[in-house]
Amino acid sequence: MKIKKIVYILLACYLGTFFRLYIDNNFIISLLGSFFVGFIISTKLSHLTKKILFSGFFSCFTSFSGFIYFLYKIFHQGDLIKFFILFNLIIIINLFTMYFGYWISRKMT
Repeated sequence: MKIKKIVYILLACYLGTFFRLYIDNNFIISLLGSFFVGFIISTKLSHLTKKILFSGFFSCFTSFSGFIYFLYKIFHQGDLIKFFILFNLIIIINLFTMYFGYWISRKMT
């Protein structure tokens, strides 16, 4: 991989991390990330641009570890019913949000 591509991915990672720290709300970050991933999927961007966005920006912005840590705190409290409800609800809401972003992007083009 060329150094220029690596620099672009690192810059995208930096921006994703910066926005994640600025927002500081796992649920909002998850919804925004899902929406924009759906939006970007249906666009006609180059393969390199999508790779930079998905591998750099969105991987650092949405960070799966934030989602897992949120669920771990609930699981550790011993509230298994709340854990299973939130786990499924978060995944379903994010899938719908991603599809909504995809749908919006398709309507714009």
